[in-house]
Amino acid sequence: MIRRKSYAKINLFLKVLGKRADGYHDIVTLMQRISLSDEMTFSEKGDQIVVKCPGSDLPEDEDNIIFRAAEALFSHTHFDGGVEITVTKGIPIAAGLGGGSSNAATTLITLNEMMGFNLEREELIEIGAKLGADVPFFILGKTAWASGIGDRLVAADTMPKIWYVLINPGFEISTKEVYGNLKLGLTNGTIKYNMPRFKPVSQIIDDLANDLEEVSSRLYPSIPKMKEHLRVHGALGSLMSGSGPTVFGIFKSRNSALKAEKELRRVQEGSVFSAHSI
Repeated sequence: MIRRKSYAKINLFLKVLGKRADGYHDIVTLMQRISLSDEMTFSEKGDQIVVKCPGSDLPEDEDNIIFRAAEALFSHTHFDGGVEITVTKGIPIAAGLGGGSSNAATTLITLNEMMGFNLEREELIEIGAKLGADVPFFILGKTAWASGIGDRLVAADTMPKIWYVLINPGFEISTKEVYGNLKLGLTNGTIKYNMPRFKPVSQIIDDLANDLEEVSSRLYPSIPKMKEHLRVHGALGSLMSGSGPTVFGIFKSRNSALKAEKELRRVQEGSVFSAHSI
């Protein structure tokens, strides 16, 4: 049996550049993995793919991206064996934190190693891109700028370790609904966009941005309230991650983050987590 952590992500910057003719949107985003994680175990299992998600309402068949990731890899490598994968969720579901995409990436990376396929990372990224736009980012395994629909990646400059506190209100947001409420025209031609370069924490805080936040906040007024709660409890800056509803605050130190986490758990509905960048 192999055990792996499957890490969450946050978006420190997300700009929607326009809608594509295929229904997707062109974006530019800076994504960073954080220490909040799911636990995954992998063991060989005859000739079947078995996915187990104890304690959650996630499907355990082909409707689960973990199942589809294993299936895609086995098909690509013409492998006729099986695997049993169990995921214990620590990352909230449909929360803007990329839990499903992370699980898919962890599945591809682990099975590639476990079964001795020896595929290069670029080949895994090609397989992952067909499963979900954020999967390639998790396979890359570095803080990165993503563009296009999120599948074109450029590793970011070295960034300092950052401590976060995250609030998840406990309800799910449909990414499709959020993008559907954006007022954008079709993207025509090639988009040219110079990716900002972040270095000090102060600049990261100044440049926090998410074009989806206005839409999600309009649909769910609790989102700006959660951001304000983070600032009241010492966050230097706060932002919604992805399409939400999770919001995060940046803190100056581990101690200040842990203190805010403890205080917010007493007064804030939903789940509160402290985490750091990885």
